[in-house]
Amino acid sequence: MRKIISFMHISLDGFVAGPNGEMNWIKVDEELFDYVGKRISETDTALYGRVTYQMMESYWPTAGDAPDASKHDIEHSRWYKSANKIVLSKTMKEEGLTNTKIISNNLSERINEIKQQTGSEIALFGSPSATHSLIEQNLIDGYWLFVNPIILGQGIPLFKDTKEKTKLKLLGTRQFTSGVVELNYIVDRQ
Repeated sequence: MRKIISFMHISLDGFVAGPNGEMNWIKVDEELFDYVGKRISETDTALYGRVTYQMMESYWPTAGDAPDASKHDIEHSRWYKSANKIVLSKTMKEEGLTNTKIISNNLSERINEIKQQTGSEIALFGSPSATHSLIEQNLIDGYWLFVNPIILGQGIPLFKDTKEKTKLKLLGTRQFTSGVVELNYIVDRQ
């Protein structure tokens, strides 16, 4: 069965964005881009909430075509164009979208159907609202958290109104030169 892995930048105090969705505090550099790029190159499906999908769709399809495109932009743009995309949205329609499936209702049933299909893991990128919905229905199988060396004090939390205890098993860690620390967890369903 395919697994959903949440890839998320997070502050030391547990926020994934500032109070107004700000993400200018996130530290990214070539070392981090290379590390994440290698990992997601093995993934064939991306999962987004509507807001994150629209942000990605406005940039990545053509980012690699710019004359001054970075190595990361070229590689990620190539991956993005070929990846299957799943978007959680009650307002978007599938018509005219390439490699994109919209889920607007029956979240648990639809996600579990997709998990049964052939393919690699499903990477959930950012998307705090979508992440909250998936956590609520126990649909996330693992977390790749990139803890940034900052305390925001307020913002959008990763874990919001969780009702049940969830045991996690640490698979690995990595420290980056920027001070970001990656924590790789799998949900322990035993």
